[in-house]
Amino acid sequence: MRSSRALVLILLACSVSATAQIEEIIRQVDNSLQQRDTSGLSDNKIIAGLKQALQLSTSRAVAVTGRPDGFLKNDAIKIPLPPRLETVGRGLRFIGLGSKVDELEVGMNRAAEQATPQAKQIFLAALKKMTFDDARHILTGTDTAATDYFKRTSTPDLTTAFAPIVHTSMQRVGVVGQYDRLIQTAPGGAALANEFDLDKYVVGKTLDGLFYMLGEEEKKIRKNPAAQTTQLLKQVFGRAK
Repeated sequence: MRSSRALVLILLACSVSATAQIEEIIRQVDNSLQQRDTSGLSDNKIIAGLKQALQLSTSRAVAVTGRPDGFLKNDAIKIPLPPRLETVGRGLRFIGLGSKVDELEVGMNRAAEQATPQAKQIFLAALKKMTFDDARHILTGTDTAATDYFKRTSTPDLTTAFAPIVHTSMQRVGVVGQYDRLIQTAPGGAALANEFDLDKYVVGKTLDGLFYMLGEEEKKIRKNPAAQTTQLLKQVFGRAK
């Protein structure tokens, strides 16, 4: 009786061990199958396809944002009043001075529209630095993996390039004067003027809007066959699905 019980226990232990091994084998096979589509492509072909796709998506994103009303008429990226001035803005609109608020918003968005064309060359420079590992990570990553790559590699250069253009543009169209007059009506306006950097705010929102649109363009190329406009794009992104 004892020997029978021992035999059963041994068989159960072997069964559990075998099941664990089988599950591990299945997991490895699944991983292999998931990687098969992209592993059949050479590194050079992956790099070429990605660069072609990203040149296309960055050009579209810059073109969409860097034109008149590219920010102002796009609710997804339009630059609003700084949060601390929202209450003041609503108050001015209530008493019939909404045009003053509008002028400030228009000026900030026009500055963003004038700055974004500078991004094209910076994005191209980032593409030249792309490694094979970067390319494979982007190809098999999230729907915005390439956009995340640009954020990581290009944000400092974009900030440096945008800052003087934003500053000059806002000075030229009178944004700074409008902002100064508006902020004086806010509670603690003098202190707020000293601690808040309007240029920095607009540059940050410009980057947010540009990367948002870049992400949207990237999603199109990944998901929409019609956006894969060359055979190389179809081969790289079609097999990555």
